[in-house]
Order: sequence, then C-alpha cells, then structure tokens
Amino acid sequence: MSGIEQAAADNPAAARRAAVLGSPIAHSLSPILHRAAYRRLGLDGWSYDAFEVDDAALPGFVAGLDAAKWAGLSLTMPLKRAIIPLLDTVGATARAVEAVNTVVFGADGSRRGENTDVPGLVAALSERGITTVPTAAVLGGGATAASALAALAEVAKGSVDVYVRSLERAAQLGSLVESLGLDARLRLWDEAAKGLDSPLVINTTPSGAADELVAAVPTAPGALFDVLYHPWPTPLAAAWERGGGCVLGGLDLLIHQAVLQVELMTGCDPSHRADLVAEMREAGTAALAARDS
Repeated sequence: MSGIEQAAADNPAAARRAAVLGSPIAHSLSPILHRAAYRRLGLDGWSYDAFEVDDAALPGFVAGLDAAKWAGLSLTMPLKRAIIPLLDTVGATARAVEAVNTVVFGADGSRRGENTDVPGLVAALSERGITTVPTAAVLGGGATAASALAALAEVAKGSVDVYVRSLERAAQLGSLVESLGLDARLRLWDEAAKGLDSPLVINTTPSGAADELVAAVPTAPGALFDVLYHPWPTPLAAAWERGGGCVLGGLDLLIHQAVLQVELMTGCDPSHRADLVAEMREAGTAALAARDS
C-alpha cells in the first residue's frame, strides 16, 4: 500500500473527491471505472461522480471547487480545450495536442492539466503486442484524431494517412504533425477505403460515420482501434473481427487512460497498474453488458 493509500485508510478525513465533467455525461463509464480502482486500492473514503457541465458553465464550476477536498477532474467533450485557460500549468503532451482530459489539484490549490489519452492509446496497443507498425491510417480529424497522431508518433515508423471529412476542420492538425515530426498526410474522406489496408487503423469518427466502410474491410485485415465503446461492436469492428483482424475498442482506451488518471490523482504506485486495469475491465464490461440487456 502506498503512502497516500495508507493515509486514506488511517484517516477518513483525508479522503478526496474527483469527478468527470462533460456534456452530455450520462453515458460516461468513468465513475464505474474510477470507483472500481478505489475499491481495489482500499480508498474507501474517496468518491468519484459525474457532472453535466458545458463550456459556458465550466469556469464557474471549477472556481467553486475546494482544492482541499478535490483531488482532480476528468474532462470529456466539449471541455478538453475549454479547460486550458483555467489552469496554472499544462503538461507537454496536453499542450502539444491542445487537449486536457485530466486536472490534478495541488496541495497549494494549483491546477495542473494533463493528457492521458495519448499514453492510454499507446498502452492499449502495447497490451495487444502492438508496439511498432510500419504505417498507419487515422479516420477522422477532430480532437481524438490529434491524440491518435501523438500516439502514432511513438508507434508508427513510417507514414500515416489521415482521412478527414473536412480539410478546413482538420487544418489544425497540420501544426501538430509538424511539431511531432510525423510523416502524415491529410486525405479526403472519399479515399478512406484505401486506408483500411494499413497494418493499423485508428477510427476516431462519431458513431455511424465509418459504417459505410464495412464493405471495404480487407480479406486479411491488420489491427483496428475503434475508439467507440457503445454500442459495441460497431459495424466496422464486427466486420474486422469476421475477417480475422485484431480489434481494440473504446473500452480499451477508456481503461488505460483512466488508470493513468487514478495514478495522477491518488499518487498510487504504478506497480498496481496491471491489477487496476483488470479490475476496471471487469467493471466496465459488466456495465456495458447491463446496458445492452
């Protein structure tokens, strides 16, 4: 048991609060995952909730938090960029992708922004034995695509094709690609079927957007990381599995980024990580099964 775990167990008053903010938020699995981690760590007094907060309400919500009681926040859409002006410091990865999904409150009341989506993507791929690929393709051009590109800067050894529905909307990815030193090219969505031949495809588009690509799934597909988790499997993921390809889903990403958030907020030793991942996966899988029943 780490120092902070022992302190929480010995002194209930030391228990802290955390939460996920976003809009909409009712669907979020984050409370289930974080609470499962707290149980595993023996942090019985810690709590983790979900709050419906949009970008207009965010400054007032954050200003009203007592840093002595709050350990941190998880941010989902549309808050990952809106939170940045409200922070004292921003980590290098979060700054590079201009997206903060984690806020950690310091003992002095300071607010530090981090991004666990990027290392979460890398960790989820590594768990499946995918540590390097010669080339890759990204479907979509939004904030999640930016995190995918930052992850591929560590994983892809060759070129990356990014298939976007709007070149104007994805223009901001250009500066990110340059800063990462990544060999990436923006391509129009009507060419996306070609990208499915890549050894690794990361789909970051909203639900239903990639359904039209099902017929183009190769006969011997490589690996697909589809960041959606409900409903699951997506038509693209189901077709990929039928073809014998490796498939990762949004739950894989959610778990691996969440365990890093838990470490940042609680200070628990990373040696617990494998146990926490297993605990979170069991809780998340059960929750999704209950939704589908």
